[in-house]
Amino acid sequence: MSESRLLDYLDHIQQAATDACSFVEGLAKEDFLENKQTQQAVIMSLIIIGEAVTKVMDGYAEFAQAHAQVPWRNMRGMRNRIAHGYFDINLDVVWDTVQAALPELLKQLPAVRQDADNEAKDKPC
Repeated sequence: MSESRLLDYLDHIQQAATDACSFVEGLAKEDFLENKQTQQAVIMSLIIIGEAVTKVMDGYAEFAQAHAQVPWRNMRGMRNRIAHGYFDINLDVVWDTVQAALPELLKQLPAVRQDADNEAKDKPC
């Protein structure tokens, strides 16, 4: 890889997580469970997160390992379950993810991104 895309992937993760959280802002779980449009938007955001996470894990394995506090495998696993078992998506798990896991991820990402930015600056041209 001649040009690092790590920062781009981390930005995609942050944007998709922010989007998913905004889609359910102010909604009760019951409203989410009845609103297919919101469900689809959140699910798509989770797929985007999983795709970007896979790129980080595959292309920047040492970076992912150095940031083991980030649940990389869980995010990739959720994407795989959604993509390959679409009709079996557990919306309760999706709701719990957007209510708990994504806000926690959004707290972790600024420091992770800063580390990636520092690494990019430290690399010679």
